[in-house]
Amino acid sequence: MLSSFVSAAFAGLLLSTTTALPLAKRDFTGPVITTDFPDPSIIKVGDTWYAFGTQSVYDYTNVKIQLASSTDFVNWNLQASYDALGNLPSWAEAGQVWAPDVFQRKDGSFIMYFSATTNTAGNGAYHCFGTATSNNIAGPYYSNTDTPFACPTDQGGTIDASAFQDVDGSLYVLYKIDANSKGHGGVCGNTVDPIVSTPIMIQKVEVDGTTKIGDPTDILSNGQYDGPLVEAPSMARSGDGTYILYFSSNCYSTDSYDTSYATGPSPTGPFTKTQYPLLVTGTNGVYGPGGADIDVDSSHMAFHAYVTKGDVGGRRAMYTARVRFSGGTVSF
Repeated sequence: MLSSFVSAAFAGLLLSTTTALPLAKRDFTGPVITTDFPDPSIIKVGDTWYAFGTQSVYDYTNVKIQLASSTDFVNWNLQASYDALGNLPSWAEAGQVWAPDVFQRKDGSFIMYFSATTNTAGNGAYHCFGTATSNNIAGPYYSNTDTPFACPTDQGGTIDASAFQDVDGSLYVLYKIDANSKGHGGVCGNTVDPIVSTPIMIQKVEVDGTTKIGDPTDILSNGQYDGPLVEAPSMARSGDGTYILYFSSNCYSTDSYDTSYATGPSPTGPFTKTQYPLLVTGTNGVYGPGGADIDVDSSHMAFHAYVTKGDVGGRRAMYTARVRFSGGTVSF
């Protein structure tokens, strides 16, 4: 698969290869991409892993959705200057596009969920997410609708969509209500009382990944220890039938940003947050680790983090990890 899309879509394109720098454990590796590659999502097709990343404001700034690939989950090839997303739909403003997630549909095609600034309300303050499709994992992906998937601008909009397929084939889309865009100020716009809720929602959909079944369900929100928000949901199901909802809390541009998780008996919960986050500043020497995505195998994970304290608020590198779930606890 990789060789075919390199020859077809990347002819003459320089590939930037990054060799991972192993940390304390083989199960926790990185940075595997050292340029700015925030909010990575991962998917394995055939023998190749693919990672999609947010548009950078530092590197390859004209690329709306970044793409990297790996055959061993350790050494990654960044497809420098290649844009996995075609033209933006009419509801989206040009500028930063972020938090992509790609899922392979039943018919073999691929659907991408992506967030962008909406021009429908808010004068650039609100964001929504939409969908794009491709018959090739590498894309490019093109919008399959002129309307966003979810765009409640009266609540602040939506971001950070991700797909989850249950063992019975049921398909869901998770996302965050971006209500901190309507907050009362402070860090990430929402540390001044009264703190607004930024719930994570789950929406059941048909096999096409876009047709909604019923109404969305609120499954988690920010609490006392989450700072201004919870966001970046990614769901997995363990072998014992426990559903694990990974999410980030606190503000992405600070070293307080983390990756936490909650567990529940079904995709719609109820979910109970664990006492301690999975990833925090200091975990294997990283700063502000968040935006994690878990693969359908419930084991392979990618996330971004600042490499040094001096990087906080700037470039976010991609790291990978292998996680396991036992006795109600996720560990490396």
